[in-house]
Amino acid sequence: MSTSFIDQVHYIRIPVKDLHKSAEWYTDLLGFHLLTITEDPYAIIKMNEGPFLLILVPTDDDTYAHFTIKGEPEFSIGFTSSNLTEFHQHLKKHNVIVEDIKEDNGHSYFHFYDPSGNKLQAHW
Repeated sequence: MSTSFIDQVHYIRIPVKDLHKSAEWYTDLLGFHLLTITEDPYAIIKMNEGPFLLILVPTDDDTYAHFTIKGEPEFSIGFTSSNLTEFHQHLKKHNVIVEDIKEDNGHSYFHFYDPSGNKLQAHW
C-alpha cells in the first residue's frame, strides 16, 4: 500500500489510578492544558499547539502505558524538550521518580514516571 488512510496520531490513552490527581500532575508539573473531564470519566489533555491529545483513563487494574522487555519496563511515550536539563531538575525538585540523563550518539534522554507508574521519556 503506497498511501496511508491515516493522517496523524490524534491521541494516546494512558491508564491512571487517580484521575484528578493525574490530571493535575500532567497540567501543573508538565505544563499541559486540561480541556475537560468527561462524564465517562476521562481527562482530555492537550499538549501545546499541535493536534495531539493525551487521554487519561481511570482504572483499578494493575496496568501501565509502558511494556516490558525481559522483565524491565520500556517507555512507549516520548516527549521532546529543548530544555532537557532544566526539565530533569524540575521533575526531581517535585519528587518525581526520574532516572539520570543519558547520552546515545549525540542524543540526550531520561526516563521518568507519572503518579500511576507509567514510564515516560524526555529527549533532545
